[in-house]
Amino acid sequence: MTSSALTKPQMRGLLAKRLRFHIVGAFAVSLGVAAFYKFAVAEQRKKAYADFYRNYDSMKDFEEMKKAGIFQSAK
Repeated sequence: MTSSALTKPQMRGLLAKRLRFHIVGAFAVSLGVAAFYKFAVAEQRKKAYADFYRNYDSMKDFEEMKKAGIFQSAK
């Protein structure tokens, strides 16, 4: 077995090549996670808040809390 049969390992530019690959992969994964969060969590939350405040009557809620004795300054 001679040493000429083995190929030399790539040493020059190896870090740059691997970083380029991993940075592109990390960017793609982060975009995917951000899109998933936006559509799975944020949009549902905005819809739930909009549904709640569509028929929300703050004065009615205030009167119920006042009647329950929550507020000390409002009689």
